[in-house]
Amino acid sequence: MAQLLVDTDILIDVANNDAIAKPRLAYESQTSILAVSTITVMELTVGCRNKAELQALTRFLAQFQVLTLTSQVSERATQLLQDYFLSHGLLIADSLVAATAIENQIPLLSKNQRDFRFIRALNLLTYPDMP
Repeated sequence: MAQLLVDTDILIDVANNDAIAKPRLAYESQTSILAVSTITVMELTVGCRNKAELQALTRFLAQFQVLTLTSQVSERATQLLQDYFLSHGLLIADSLVAATAIENQIPLLSKNQRDFRFIRALNLLTYPDMP
């Protein structure tokens, strides 16, 4: 079964019962192993306001494979920043998420298309459309 990297924004929408994100994630889970970057785990963790929210987040994230940072991902993220920070405003977290997808050779599902669409090596899935 193929893998799919899910960006932070999609998971936030799922947590908020978004009418587009929930069915899209359910659809993708039928044909792909859903994964998140460790950066996404960190971003969601800092959004927790108390221990109960952190425990709920931990339970929620248990359904995803967590892809950790490797030296290859770090090197790729650095190169992406050098290539796209000045021209497109690429941010550190987004470069790490994109590099995770590229180095693991898996597509990225993100609502924030503008944050990634200029990265040629990235297989960015169209959102909200379902294939």
